[in-house]
Amino acid sequence: MSKEILRNQVLVTLNNINRTEHLKKSLKITARVLASDEFRSADTIGVTISRYPEVDTRPLIEAAWAAGKRIAVPKCIHATRKMDFRLITSYESLETVYMGLFEPITDETLSVEKNEIDLQIVPGLVFSDEGYRIGFGGGYYDRYMSDYNGATLSLAFVAQTSHRIPVESHDIPVSKIVTDEKEIICI
Repeated sequence: MSKEILRNQVLVTLNNINRTEHLKKSLKITARVLASDEFRSADTIGVTISRYPEVDTRPLIEAAWAAGKRIAVPKCIHATRKMDFRLITSYESLETVYMGLFEPITDETLSVEKNEIDLQIVPGLVFSDEGYRIGFGGGYYDRYMSDYNGATLSLAFVAQTSHRIPVESHDIPVSKIVTDEKEIICI
């Protein structure tokens, strides 16, 4: 099955989760991440600001701030197809950009180098149990992770996992997928 078909099928499934159940499952995933060794040992965490129907990352971000951790959010650079992760200390440092995404306001945030990020939370829509993922089609994270050496994990509802995904030579798997029902150790 093609990546586009898988992406669309999973989006339909996610959009059919009612908002109450979505929040409940997102909070279960957050609790699992907060209990993980990867989270506890990280000082700086790279994470996107989610959009519905993705797993809600705001409870995780807020818990990280409360624990004294630094949160770095990506600013996408379309000309180079790269990301610049920038530290935010509140949602006030974000702006809405294309497709309704939230990104850091450059003048109000500091850039952090890749090697300063201890834990990278990698977004995606569809996942294999081997850690391969289908994202939104830009390839930003595969390029980013090609020389990233920190811990990687993804947040997913269980319905997003255990799919057979066509893997290409440039695809980079995550080490762990944290779901509302289980953790999948990938590599």
